[in-house]
This record gives sequence, structure tokens and C-alpha cells, in this order.
Amino acid sequence: MVQQALRQFPALVITGPRRAGKTTLLRKSVPQAQYVLLEDPDIQDRVRSDPRSFLEGLRLPAILDEIQNTPRLLDYARTLIDANPRRMGQWLFTGSQEAPLMQGITESMAGRAAVLQLLPFSVAESPKVDLLRGGFPEPVLHPASRTLWFASYLQTYIERDVRTITQVRDLPTFRRFLSLLASRHGQFLNKSDLAAPLGVSVPTIGEWMYILEITGQIILVPPYFENFGKRLVKTPKVYWGDSGMACHLLGIQTQAELDRSPFLGAIFEGFVASEILKSQINRGQRKELYCFRDRQGLEIDFMVPQPNAKFWLVEAKASRTVQSTMANPMLALKKAAGDRVSRSLVVHRKARTQPNITTVAPGVEAITVEQFSAIINA
Repeated sequence: MVQQALRQFPALVITGPRRAGKTTLLRKSVPQAQYVLLEDPDIQDRVRSDPRSFLEGLRLPAILDEIQNTPRLLDYARTLIDANPRRMGQWLFTGSQEAPLMQGITESMAGRAAVLQLLPFSVAESPKVDLLRGGFPEPVLHPASRTLWFASYLQTYIERDVRTITQVRDLPTFRRFLSLLASRHGQFLNKSDLAAPLGVSVPTIGEWMYILEITGQIILVPPYFENFGKRLVKTPKVYWGDSGMACHLLGIQTQAELDRSPFLGAIFEGFVASEILKSQINRGQRKELYCFRDRQGLEIDFMVPQPNAKFWLVEAKASRTVQSTMANPMLALKKAAGDRVSRSLVVHRKARTQPNITTVAPGVEAITVEQFSAIINA
């Protein structure tokens, strides 16, 4: 998609969390491009004093890394693009703060820029991706330094993104919030439950959740909006977007610790959620994922929309042994939804002996997460 965008648009914007590989992707895709890091204080001073001259002095094509640090440049870049509208693939931007950046692009670069999102590696992109390492390139490629990398990442994230977006006055409490939120990984969001032990207000929790969401750190999975004749729970589920980060925040350092952790099921569930979203983004689709829970306790981990108003039902089970009872929630919802359900899947961890796709109940398949990733990325 990057090469297609470079051929069809004067500008390209790649968003996503820090260290997901945005800059590497652009520099490999356009090796002749001039590279400028907009977090450099000297560069920021030059932009503030004379943004037009700064841009006119660049050798195109140019990569402007972390554009959220100098959002005014988008307005000036637009005038230069409009002066040569037929020159494609000349202005390349990356950004780590999706919502504010997208607002600036909508206002300044509408019709001029292709916008792509890059998330950490999926299972389909690297067989080394797993629950403990997650998908960020460095922990995947260098697992021995995983703990140090995540600790450094969090420090950099807090110092750069958090302080840039908002003035968090109590950074130690914010760090405690990150770990507390990890302990709620895979649960329905309850801001009051988060606010009370930290001694902060519910609006503060809302502000901090917003920071995590726009910087690509967490996933909020909203409830499905059709009730199928049922009274629904309308609260979203919250997950850390990267399972390796969730493990780090929970103090899980080894595979043995993960296997006996009470958080294993939730971490695996979040891992499956991120695989679904990565497949949608990598195929150029919009992110669309839902959960389901009614007032009687019927709960489905994920509902994945498909063409023709249909959807898949997905249950994520960390167990390596599949039991027929795992299909019961999906069978109940299929009965209510009728032919709207086009596929039902129990996704589980890989056993020592690789099983083929099996049927655990009428119309319900059991597959490993590796098989699931291959299917949704096909």
C-alpha cells in the first residue's frame, strides 16, 4: 500500500505508536529521501522562526518524522503541494498521536495525502511474535533485552508523548495508573474503579485514557450495537494494544510466569483482538471490532463485521485443549442472530501437536491463533 500511495498522492502520512517501525518503513521505501526528525530542538526552533523557508530548503522527497511536534508545517506544506500538484510521493510524514494529527490532516491536507496506519508486527508478519514479546520490532528481534526495552519505552513515552499532549502533574501516579490499567486488561471499562485506588477524579481517568488511545497504546472494543432482542451491556472492553507491554506492566518476565498467571486468559484475548485489528489495517480496511454481552450474562469475546451485513463470532481461549462447552455462547447468539453469523471460531493456543481445523460443535470451528492469523490475513 505504501508504494501505491506514493504513486497516487503528493503526500503520505503514516501514523501508529512509537517504535512500531514507521520511520524504517519510509526510509526503506524511499531511500533517496531527506530525513528530518522534528523532535530535534534545533529543528523546532527553525520551524518556529521561519516555517516556509524551512520547507523550501528541503530536498524532495523528504521524510518529516513525528510531525505532531510541529503541526503548523502541514499548512505550509499544503501551499507547496498545491504549487506542484502533479508531483507524487514528495512529502512523507510520520506521527505518533493519531487523533490530533488526523485533525490537522483533515484541515490542511484533505485530498492531498494518503493516510496509513502501522501497528507492531502481527503473527502473519513474524513467527517470533508471541504473548510475552508482543509485536514491537525490538523485543521480537532481541528478546533477551525485552525487559530493558519496555522500561525504556515507557520512560520515553511518558517524557515525550504524555507531557506533549497534556500537563500530567503527578507522573508517579500516572505510572501507577498504567500498571493498574494493565490489571484490568480484557475487562469492561470502569473509570470509577480505576480512579478510587489512585485518588484521582473520574474525568482525570478519562483524560489519561484518551492519551493512551490517541498514542496507540490501548484498544477499546465497543459493544455491538444491535440487541437481537436482548438487553445489552454498553460498556467497552479495554486492552493494552501490545501483549508484551501488558506482560511488562504486570511484572511477567518469563514464559513459565505467564503460563501460571491469572492474567493469561485476558492477555491472550487482547492478543487476538490486536491480530484482528492489524489484519484490517494491513488490508486497507477501517478498524471495526465489537464485543457482546447481555444482561443475562451471555458474552462473546469478539464480533468481526463481514460484507453483506454479516459477521464472525470469535472466542479467544488461552487453553491448549479445546472443549465443546467453549462453543456454547456462540451457539446461543447464533440462534438469536440467525444467518447474520457467517463463521464461528474458537481461537486457542498452539498445542505440542499441531491440530488441523476441527469442529467442536455444529458450525463452530477450533483453530490455533497462528491458523487464525493466516485466515484473516489471506
